[in-house]
Amino acid sequence: MRRSDYGRPLDLRRGVVEMAHGGGGRAMAQLIEELFLHHLDPDAGGAGDDFAVLALPPGRVVMATDAHVVTPRFFPGGDIGALAVHGTVNDVAMAGARPLHLAASFVLEEGLPLAELERIVASMAAAAREAGVRIVTGDTKVVERGKADGLYITTTGVGVVPEGVEIGGARARPGDAVLVSGPVGDHGIAILAARGELGFEVPVRSDTQPLADLVAAMVAAVPQLRCLRDATRGGVAAVLNEIARQSGVGIRLREEAVPVRPEVAAACEFLGLDPLHVACEGRLVAVCPGDRADALLAAMRAHPRGREAAMVGVVVEDAHHFVQMETRFGGSRIVDWLHADQLPRIC
Repeated sequence: MRRSDYGRPLDLRRGVVEMAHGGGGRAMAQLIEELFLHHLDPDAGGAGDDFAVLALPPGRVVMATDAHVVTPRFFPGGDIGALAVHGTVNDVAMAGARPLHLAASFVLEEGLPLAELERIVASMAAAAREAGVRIVTGDTKVVERGKADGLYITTTGVGVVPEGVEIGGARARPGDAVLVSGPVGDHGIAILAARGELGFEVPVRSDTQPLADLVAAMVAAVPQLRCLRDATRGGVAAVLNEIARQSGVGIRLREEAVPVRPEVAAACEFLGLDPLHVACEGRLVAVCPGDRADALLAAMRAHPRGREAAMVGVVVEDAHHFVQMETRFGGSRIVDWLHADQLPRIC
């Protein structure tokens, strides 16, 4: 049992979150010190402050924030803690930036087992180490039973993009190539399987993972990279429609080139879903000049997080900014935005 400066240590095996843990008093201080700081930053010198003082390297600062409400909280390949780190780290990385620091805010529900909370916080700590970032500040609130589905986590990330790197959704040009870093739809189907909503077992794990190292390798190989997006809610379809709209172009995909695992394809066919609409949490979409596509694809496939990368389409002139798919049967169809939330609470 850990030593405690608060008398009796937290009971991390049988204890639960209580309203006092969010009340600003001794119980809250003990929760922060013996659970959160123990895992997230055991060497924090300014742990009692409500802020973090950061020294940033030269370059432009990139900032992103994301809230995480996934259910269930644990799923094949990950959990809400790792997801909260990966989601924000990847948003920062999509600017071509190196993520450096995270802030984390927890809304905890009264009655949440402390053992489960500790498991989630430990997972966040491991994910942060893997991503090369520090969780440097945070906040904790506790709400009554039934008000937060266990817990919600919001993370805010800060990173630095080097001078000379210009990546954004408005930079795609006709003739550019469109690539994805791996099979699409894994995360959304893994979540559905974990909820038991499929009616049958699917051996699919979430693809949740940090992508900053992959992005760094891509930028090093092809500095002319135009656009990067991680394909989360709304999937690859949403990302491509965003890029088409921002850049004032159209995009044409080849269905046979889009990587989809057979298990994911089968589950999507059973449910009537388009894999391009199903969320990923560890895949990115990239747009680069057409004459640099082979070099970019080679760099992606040389990286462990991009081994299954593929070139899936091209950017074209189109005043309507449509994303279209050339089907396996020689036809064509529009790949539109989602018109409703088909898969709620997936991230």
